[in-house]
Amino acid sequence: MNARPSGMQEDTKEALDLEPIRATTRALCAKFPGEYWRRLDRERAYPTEFVNAMAEAGLLAALIPEEYGGSGLPLAAAAAILEEVHASGGNGGACHAQMYTMGTLLRHGSEAQKRRYLPKIASGELRLQAFGVTEPGAGTDTLSITTTAERRGDTYVVRGQKVWTSRAEHSDLMILLARTAPKGSLPSRTDGLSVFLVDMKAAPPERLRIRPIRTMINHATTEVFFDELEIPADSLIGEEHKGFRYILDGMNAERILIAAECVGDARWFIEKATHYANERKVFGRPIGQNQGVQFPIARAYVELHAARLAVAHAVALYDAGRPCGAEANMAKLLASEASWHAADTCLQTHGGFGFAEEYDVERKFRETRLYQVAPISTNLILSHVAEKVLGLPRSF
Repeated sequence: MNARPSGMQEDTKEALDLEPIRATTRALCAKFPGEYWRRLDRERAYPTEFVNAMAEAGLLAALIPEEYGGSGLPLAAAAAILEEVHASGGNGGACHAQMYTMGTLLRHGSEAQKRRYLPKIASGELRLQAFGVTEPGAGTDTLSITTTAERRGDTYVVRGQKVWTSRAEHSDLMILLARTAPKGSLPSRTDGLSVFLVDMKAAPPERLRIRPIRTMINHATTEVFFDELEIPADSLIGEEHKGFRYILDGMNAERILIAAECVGDARWFIEKATHYANERKVFGRPIGQNQGVQFPIARAYVELHAARLAVAHAVALYDAGRPCGAEANMAKLLASEASWHAADTCLQTHGGFGFAEEYDVERKFRETRLYQVAPISTNLILSHVAEKVLGLPRSF
Protein backbone atom coordinates (compact mmCIF):
# COMPACT_ATOMS: atom_id res chain seq x y z
CA MET A 1 0.00 0.00 0.00
CA ASN A 2 1.05 3.60 -0.51
CA ALA A 3 1.86 5.98 2.30
CA ARG A 4 -0.99 6.95 4.59
CA PRO A 5 -2.81 10.17 3.71
CA SER A 6 -1.29 13.30 5.16
CA GLY A 7 -2.38 13.82 8.75
CA MET A 8 -3.39 10.18 9.31
CA GLN A 9 -0.85 9.99 12.13
CA GLU A 10 -1.40 13.02 14.33
CA ASP A 11 1.74 15.07 14.96
CA THR A 12 0.92 15.84 18.57
CA LYS A 13 2.93 15.62 21.76
CA GLU A 14 0.90 12.55 22.75
CA ALA A 15 1.59 10.84 19.44
CA LEU A 16 5.29 11.71 19.56
CA ASP A 17 5.61 10.41 23.11
CA LEU A 18 3.99 7.13 22.09
CA GLU A 19 5.68 6.81 18.71
CA PRO A 20 8.34 4.33 19.91
CA ILE A 21 5.70 1.92 21.18
CA ARG A 22 3.62 2.47 18.05
CA ALA A 23 6.68 1.75 15.89
CA THR A 24 7.47 -1.41 17.88
CA THR A 25 3.89 -2.61 17.43
CA ARG A 26 3.89 -1.86 13.69
CA ALA A 27 7.18 -3.72 13.23
CA LEU A 28 5.83 -6.77 15.05
CA CYS A 29 2.55 -6.71 13.11
CA ALA A 30 4.44 -6.58 9.82
CA LYS A 31 5.52 -10.17 10.53
CA PHE A 32 1.86 -11.22 10.51
CA PRO A 33 0.49 -10.13 7.12
CA GLY A 34 -2.98 -10.53 5.70
CA GLU A 35 -2.44 -14.15 4.71
CA TYR A 36 -1.84 -15.08 8.35
CA TRP A 37 -5.15 -13.55 9.45
CA ARG A 38 -7.00 -14.98 6.43
CA ARG A 39 -5.82 -18.48 7.32
CA LEU A 40 -6.94 -18.08 10.91
CA ASP A 41 -10.31 -16.80 9.74
CA ARG A 42 -10.80 -19.75 7.39
CA GLU A 43 -9.79 -22.28 10.05
CA ARG A 44 -11.47 -20.47 12.97
CA ALA A 45 -8.11 -20.74 14.72
CA TYR A 46 -6.63 -18.84 17.66
CA PRO A 47 -3.71 -16.47 16.84
CA THR A 48 -1.22 -18.34 19.04
CA GLU A 49 1.90 -17.12 17.25
CA PHE A 50 0.77 -13.50 17.29
CA VAL A 51 -0.23 -13.55 20.96
CA ASN A 52 3.08 -15.18 21.90
CA ALA A 53 5.02 -12.57 19.93
CA MET A 54 3.09 -9.76 21.60
CA ALA A 55 3.80 -11.27 25.01
CA GLU A 56 7.50 -11.76 24.27
CA ALA A 57 7.76 -8.12 23.16
CA GLY A 58 6.22 -7.04 26.47
CA LEU A 59 3.29 -5.38 24.74
CA LEU A 60 0.60 -7.42 26.51
CA ALA A 61 2.09 -6.42 29.87
CA ALA A 62 1.96 -2.70 29.17
CA LEU A 63 -0.54 -1.97 31.96
CA ILE A 64 0.93 -4.33 34.58
CA PRO A 65 3.10 -2.45 37.11
CA GLU A 66 6.84 -2.99 36.96
CA GLU A 67 6.88 -4.63 40.40
CA TYR A 68 4.84 -7.47 38.89
CA GLY A 69 6.91 -7.83 35.73
CA GLY A 70 5.09 -5.38 33.46
CA SER A 71 5.89 -1.98 32.00
CA GLY A 72 3.63 0.12 34.21
CA LEU A 73 2.47 2.25 31.30
CA PRO A 74 -0.72 4.34 31.20
CA LEU A 75 -3.87 3.37 29.31
CA ALA A 76 -2.75 5.67 26.50
CA ALA A 77 0.02 3.20 25.68
CA ALA A 78 -2.33 0.22 25.59
CA ALA A 79 -4.72 2.17 23.36
CA ALA A 80 -1.85 3.02 20.99
CA ILE A 81 -0.77 -0.63 20.82
CA LEU A 82 -4.25 -1.91 19.97
CA GLU A 83 -4.87 0.89 17.48
CA GLU A 84 -1.71 -0.06 15.59
CA VAL A 85 -2.61 -3.76 15.62
CA HIS A 86 -5.91 -3.00 13.89
CA ALA A 87 -4.43 -0.37 11.59
CA SER A 88 -1.98 -3.03 10.40
CA GLY A 89 -4.84 -5.28 9.28
CA GLY A 90 -4.75 -7.60 12.29
CA ASN A 91 -7.16 -8.16 15.13
CA GLY A 92 -6.40 -7.43 18.77
CA GLY A 93 -9.27 -9.35 20.38
CA ALA A 94 -7.04 -11.80 22.20
CA CYS A 95 -4.73 -8.96 23.24
CA HIS A 96 -7.24 -6.49 24.61
CA ALA A 97 -8.79 -9.26 26.68
CA GLN A 98 -5.51 -9.88 28.48
CA MET A 99 -4.97 -6.16 28.94
CA TYR A 100 -8.26 -5.15 30.50
CA THR A 101 -9.38 -8.42 32.11
CA MET A 102 -6.34 -8.49 34.37
CA GLY A 103 -7.34 -5.01 35.60
CA THR A 104 -9.92 -6.53 37.97
CA LEU A 105 -7.16 -8.57 39.59
CA LEU A 106 -4.77 -5.61 39.64
CA ARG A 107 -7.21 -3.15 41.20
CA HIS A 108 -9.08 -5.41 43.61
CA GLY A 109 -7.02 -8.56 44.16
CA SER A 110 -5.04 -9.27 47.29
CA GLU A 111 -1.30 -8.78 47.30
CA ALA A 112 -0.86 -12.55 47.43
CA GLN A 113 -3.08 -12.99 44.35
CA LYS A 114 -1.26 -10.29 42.43
CA ARG A 115 2.16 -11.72 43.22
CA ARG A 116 1.02 -15.20 42.34
CA TYR A 117 -0.55 -14.41 38.99
CA LEU A 118 0.50 -11.05 37.54
CA PRO A 119 4.18 -11.90 36.83
CA LYS A 120 3.12 -15.00 34.91
CA ILE A 121 0.46 -13.04 33.05
CA ALA A 122 3.07 -10.39 32.23
CA SER A 123 5.52 -12.96 30.84
CA GLY A 124 2.85 -14.75 28.85
CA GLU A 125 3.19 -17.94 30.88
CA LEU A 126 -0.46 -17.60 31.88
CA ARG A 127 -3.32 -16.30 29.78
CA LEU A 128 -6.12 -14.38 31.48
CA GLN A 129 -8.43 -13.73 28.54
CA ALA A 130 -11.78 -15.17 29.64
CA PHE A 131 -14.35 -12.88 31.23
CA GLY A 132 -17.40 -14.75 32.50
CA VAL A 133 -20.17 -12.20 33.03
CA THR A 134 -22.93 -12.40 30.38
CA GLU A 135 -25.65 -15.06 30.70
CA PRO A 136 -28.36 -16.24 28.28
CA GLY A 137 -31.20 -14.91 30.44
CA ALA A 138 -29.55 -11.69 31.57
CA GLY A 139 -27.60 -10.17 28.69
CA THR A 140 -26.49 -6.70 29.72
CA ASP A 141 -28.80 -6.80 32.76
CA THR A 142 -25.89 -7.92 34.90
CA LEU A 143 -27.77 -7.66 38.20
CA SER A 144 -30.08 -10.43 36.99
CA ILE A 145 -27.42 -13.12 36.54
CA THR A 146 -28.24 -16.47 38.13
CA THR A 147 -24.90 -18.32 38.17
CA THR A 148 -24.21 -18.96 41.84
CA ALA A 149 -21.14 -19.52 43.99
CA GLU A 150 -22.07 -21.13 47.31
CA ARG A 151 -19.55 -21.03 50.16
CA ARG A 152 -18.79 -24.43 51.65
CA GLY A 153 -15.97 -24.24 54.16
CA ASP A 154 -12.74 -23.60 52.28
CA THR A 155 -14.38 -23.74 48.86
CA TYR A 156 -17.07 -22.17 46.73
CA VAL A 157 -19.30 -24.38 44.60
CA VAL A 158 -20.21 -22.78 41.26
CA ARG A 159 -23.36 -23.64 39.31
CA GLY A 160 -24.70 -21.98 36.19
CA GLN A 161 -23.94 -20.92 32.66
CA LYS A 162 -22.16 -18.08 30.87
CA VAL A 163 -22.45 -17.12 27.21
CA TRP A 164 -20.36 -15.06 24.79
CA THR A 165 -17.31 -15.86 26.90
CA SER A 166 -14.63 -15.35 24.28
CA ARG A 167 -11.37 -17.31 24.32
CA ALA A 168 -12.36 -19.58 27.20
CA GLU A 169 -10.81 -22.49 25.29
CA HIS A 170 -7.50 -20.66 25.03
CA SER A 171 -7.27 -19.11 28.49
CA ASP A 172 -5.73 -20.51 31.65
CA LEU A 173 -7.68 -18.24 33.96
CA MET A 174 -11.15 -16.68 33.99
CA ILE A 175 -12.54 -13.68 35.81
CA LEU A 176 -15.98 -14.94 36.87
CA LEU A 177 -18.92 -12.95 38.21
CA ALA A 178 -21.33 -15.08 40.24
CA ARG A 179 -24.14 -14.58 42.70
CA THR A 180 -23.21 -15.16 46.36
CA ALA A 181 -26.46 -13.88 47.87
CA PRO A 182 -30.04 -14.04 46.55
CA LYS A 183 -31.14 -11.05 44.52
CA GLY A 184 -32.74 -8.42 46.74
CA SER A 185 -31.59 -10.05 49.99
CA LEU A 186 -29.05 -7.34 50.83
CA PRO A 187 -29.67 -3.63 51.52
CA SER A 188 -28.10 -2.43 48.28
CA ARG A 189 -29.55 -3.66 44.98
CA THR A 190 -26.04 -3.88 43.55
CA ASP A 191 -24.77 -6.18 46.33
CA GLY A 192 -24.85 -9.95 46.21
CA LEU A 193 -22.47 -10.58 43.30
CA SER A 194 -18.83 -11.60 43.77
CA VAL A 195 -15.80 -11.87 41.51
CA PHE A 196 -13.58 -14.95 41.36
CA LEU A 197 -10.36 -15.87 39.61
CA VAL A 198 -10.98 -19.38 38.28
CA ASP A 199 -8.14 -21.71 37.28
CA MET A 200 -9.82 -23.33 34.29
CA LYS A 201 -6.98 -25.75 33.58
CA ALA A 202 -7.36 -27.26 37.06
CA ALA A 203 -11.12 -27.70 36.68
CA PRO A 204 -12.40 -31.26 35.99
CA PRO A 205 -13.89 -31.33 32.46
CA GLU A 206 -17.16 -32.76 33.74
CA ARG A 207 -17.50 -29.77 36.10
CA LEU A 208 -16.55 -27.04 33.65
CA ARG A 209 -17.68 -27.57 30.07
CA ILE A 210 -16.96 -25.24 27.17
CA ARG A 211 -19.03 -25.21 23.99
CA PRO A 212 -17.80 -23.13 21.05
CA ILE A 213 -20.30 -20.81 19.35
CA ARG A 214 -19.66 -20.42 15.63
CA THR A 215 -20.19 -16.82 14.51
CA MET A 216 -19.64 -14.63 11.47
CA ILE A 217 -16.20 -13.67 12.81
CA ASN A 218 -13.27 -15.62 14.22
CA HIS A 219 -13.69 -14.49 17.83
CA ALA A 220 -13.35 -17.86 19.62
CA THR A 221 -16.49 -17.21 21.64
CA THR A 222 -18.14 -19.88 23.75
CA GLU A 223 -20.75 -20.96 26.24
CA VAL A 224 -19.38 -22.13 29.59
CA PHE A 225 -21.28 -24.49 31.89
CA PHE A 226 -20.49 -24.86 35.60
CA ASP A 227 -21.77 -28.07 37.20
CA GLU A 228 -20.93 -28.14 40.91
CA LEU A 229 -17.45 -26.80 40.21
CA GLU A 230 -15.46 -26.44 43.43
CA ILE A 231 -12.95 -23.59 43.57
CA PRO A 232 -10.76 -22.57 46.53
CA ALA A 233 -12.15 -19.86 48.80
CA ASP A 234 -9.07 -17.76 48.11
CA SER A 235 -10.23 -17.50 44.48
CA LEU A 236 -12.46 -14.66 45.67
CA ILE A 237 -11.25 -11.24 44.49
CA GLY A 238 -11.90 -8.42 46.91
CA GLU A 239 -14.86 -8.45 49.26
CA GLU A 240 -17.72 -10.91 48.96
CA HIS A 241 -20.95 -9.48 47.51
CA LYS A 242 -19.18 -6.36 46.10
CA GLY A 243 -18.28 -7.79 42.71
CA PHE A 244 -20.68 -5.73 40.63
CA ARG A 245 -18.83 -2.50 41.38
CA TYR A 246 -15.50 -4.22 40.65
CA ILE A 247 -16.75 -5.19 37.20
CA LEU A 248 -18.10 -1.70 36.57
CA ASP A 249 -14.72 -0.30 37.55
CA GLY A 250 -13.10 -2.00 34.57
CA MET A 251 -15.69 -1.14 31.94
CA ASN A 252 -14.31 2.31 31.15
CA ALA A 253 -10.90 0.87 30.27
CA GLU A 254 -12.52 -1.86 28.19
CA ARG A 255 -14.62 0.60 26.18
CA ILE A 256 -11.71 2.96 25.60
CA LEU A 257 -9.50 0.14 24.36
CA ILE A 258 -12.23 -1.14 22.03
CA ALA A 259 -12.65 2.42 20.74
CA ALA A 260 -8.92 2.56 20.01
CA GLU A 261 -9.22 -0.66 18.01
CA CYS A 262 -12.06 0.88 16.02
CA VAL A 263 -9.87 3.89 15.26
CA GLY A 264 -7.24 1.47 13.96
CA ASP A 265 -9.82 -0.30 11.81
CA ALA A 266 -11.04 3.01 10.37
CA ARG A 267 -7.45 3.98 9.52
CA TRP A 268 -6.96 0.65 7.74
CA PHE A 269 -10.18 0.95 5.72
CA ILE A 270 -9.50 4.55 4.70
CA GLU A 271 -5.91 3.82 3.66
CA LYS A 272 -7.06 0.76 1.74
CA ALA A 273 -9.86 2.67 -0.01
CA THR A 274 -7.62 5.64 -0.81
CA HIS A 275 -4.96 3.42 -2.33
CA TYR A 276 -7.46 1.48 -4.41
CA ALA A 277 -9.23 4.64 -5.60
CA ASN A 278 -5.89 6.04 -6.79
CA GLU A 279 -4.76 2.85 -8.51
CA ARG A 280 -7.93 1.39 -9.98
CA LYS A 281 -8.69 2.76 -13.46
CA VAL A 282 -12.04 2.56 -15.23
CA PHE A 283 -12.74 4.28 -18.55
CA GLY A 284 -9.12 5.34 -18.66
CA ARG A 285 -8.91 7.25 -15.37
CA PRO A 286 -8.60 6.52 -11.62
CA ILE A 287 -11.96 5.93 -9.99
CA GLY A 288 -10.86 8.31 -7.23
CA GLN A 289 -11.21 11.14 -9.72
CA ASN A 290 -14.97 10.81 -9.36
CA GLN A 291 -16.53 12.78 -6.52
CA GLY A 292 -18.96 9.93 -5.95
CA VAL A 293 -15.91 7.90 -4.85
CA GLN A 294 -13.97 10.77 -3.25
CA PHE A 295 -16.64 12.17 -0.97
CA PRO A 296 -17.52 9.00 1.01
CA ILE A 297 -13.81 8.40 1.68
CA ALA A 298 -13.34 12.02 2.73
CA ARG A 299 -16.36 11.85 5.02
CA ALA A 300 -15.05 8.65 6.59
CA TYR A 301 -11.77 10.43 7.26
CA VAL A 302 -13.56 13.34 8.94
CA GLU A 303 -15.47 10.89 11.16
CA LEU A 304 -12.19 9.13 11.99
CA HIS A 305 -10.61 12.42 13.02
CA ALA A 306 -13.52 13.22 15.35
CA ALA A 307 -13.44 9.72 16.84
CA ARG A 308 -9.69 9.92 17.51
CA LEU A 309 -10.18 13.16 19.40
CA ALA A 310 -12.95 11.59 21.49
CA VAL A 311 -10.80 8.56 22.29
CA ALA A 312 -7.82 10.76 23.20
CA HIS A 313 -10.02 12.80 25.54
CA ALA A 314 -11.38 9.69 27.27
CA VAL A 315 -7.86 8.26 27.62
CA ALA A 316 -6.57 11.50 29.13
CA LEU A 317 -9.37 11.55 31.71
CA TYR A 318 -8.82 7.89 32.60
CA ASP A 319 -5.07 8.27 33.01
CA ALA A 320 -5.60 11.37 35.16
CA GLY A 321 -7.86 9.35 37.46
CA ARG A 322 -10.87 11.50 36.68
CA PRO A 323 -14.46 10.30 36.07
CA CYS A 324 -14.83 9.27 32.43
CA GLY A 325 -17.85 6.98 32.16
CA ALA A 326 -19.73 9.17 29.71
CA GLU A 327 -16.59 9.98 27.73
CA ALA A 328 -15.59 6.31 27.46
CA ASN A 329 -19.05 5.41 26.25
CA MET A 330 -19.22 8.26 23.74
CA ALA A 331 -15.73 7.50 22.42
CA LYS A 332 -16.72 3.88 21.89
CA LEU A 333 -19.91 4.90 20.08
CA LEU A 334 -18.19 7.42 17.81
CA ALA A 335 -15.25 5.14 17.02
CA SER A 336 -17.38 2.07 16.32
CA GLU A 337 -19.58 4.05 13.95
CA ALA A 338 -16.56 5.66 12.28
CA SER A 339 -14.99 2.25 11.68
CA TRP A 340 -18.24 0.79 10.34
CA HIS A 341 -18.82 3.71 7.98
CA ALA A 342 -15.21 3.45 6.79
CA ALA A 343 -15.67 -0.29 6.28
CA ASP A 344 -18.80 0.21 4.20
CA THR A 345 -17.07 2.90 2.14
CA CYS A 346 -14.01 0.71 1.59
CA LEU A 347 -16.13 -2.22 0.43
CA GLN A 348 -18.13 0.02 -1.89
CA THR A 349 -14.94 1.54 -3.31
CA HIS A 350 -13.57 -1.90 -4.13
CA GLY A 351 -16.82 -3.05 -5.70
CA GLY A 352 -16.83 -6.77 -6.42
CA PHE A 353 -13.18 -7.11 -5.41
CA GLY A 354 -14.15 -6.09 -1.88
CA PHE A 355 -15.87 -9.44 -1.49
CA ALA A 356 -12.74 -11.36 -2.51
CA GLU A 357 -10.94 -12.92 0.44
CA GLU A 358 -7.47 -11.92 -0.77
CA TYR A 359 -8.16 -8.20 -0.31
CA ASP A 360 -8.94 -8.65 3.42
CA VAL A 361 -11.74 -6.09 3.17
CA GLU A 362 -14.55 -8.58 3.71
CA ARG A 363 -12.82 -10.07 6.77
CA LYS A 364 -12.20 -6.70 8.40
CA PHE A 365 -15.72 -5.62 7.37
CA ARG A 366 -17.17 -8.50 9.39
CA GLU A 367 -14.86 -7.98 12.33
CA THR A 368 -15.45 -4.27 12.83
CA ARG A 369 -19.24 -4.68 12.75
CA LEU A 370 -19.05 -6.40 16.12
CA TYR A 371 -18.19 -3.23 17.98
CA GLN A 372 -21.58 -1.60 17.59
CA VAL A 373 -22.96 -4.54 19.57
CA ALA A 374 -20.19 -5.53 21.98
CA PRO A 375 -19.04 -5.02 24.62
CA ILE A 376 -22.04 -2.67 24.86
CA SER A 377 -24.57 -1.81 22.19
CA THR A 378 -24.99 1.61 20.65
CA ASN A 379 -28.54 1.92 22.01
CA LEU A 380 -27.41 1.31 25.58
CA ILE A 381 -24.77 4.01 25.21
CA LEU A 382 -27.40 6.43 23.95
CA SER A 383 -29.60 5.49 26.89
CA HIS A 384 -26.72 6.18 29.29
CA VAL A 385 -26.07 9.59 27.75
CA ALA A 386 -29.77 10.46 27.75
CA GLU A 387 -30.35 9.56 31.39
CA LYS A 388 -27.00 10.09 33.10
CA VAL A 389 -25.67 13.06 31.14
CA LEU A 390 -28.76 14.89 29.93
CA GLY A 391 -31.02 14.04 32.84
CA LEU A 392 -33.86 12.69 30.73
CA PRO A 393 -36.41 10.33 32.34
CA ARG A 394 -35.35 6.73 32.73
CA SER A 395 -36.80 4.58 29.94
CA PHE A 396 -38.41 1.20 30.47
